[in-house]
Amino acid sequence: MSKICSSILLLDDEKVRVTRFDFDPRQETGWHVHKYDYVVTAITDCFMRLQHQDGAETESEVAAGNAYIRDAGVHQNVINISDKKMSFIEIEFKENHIIK
Repeated sequence: MSKICSSILLLDDEKVRVTRFDFDPRQETGWHVHKYDYVVTAITDCFMRLQHQDGAETESEVAAGNAYIRDAGVHQNVINISDKKMSFIEIEFKENHIIK
């Protein structure tokens, strides 16, 4: 099994990029920086460890169907810390294309 989760690009146009992420237990995204503001919507219950650029680690639980928003510039690695598969959709809002 790969250490890196799978991702599928669902939509990428001038306004948004929509990606689905699927994690087996203990899989991770790998280190990345978010270029755009983004929203994550949990498909399954998500139990995540977030590793931050400054070396800090936090844990987060997001129930299936719930969502959260973050600003551009986040530098992190996300790890599925549960013993179950985890999936979410990430929607990135490209610059100068705020949806109203």
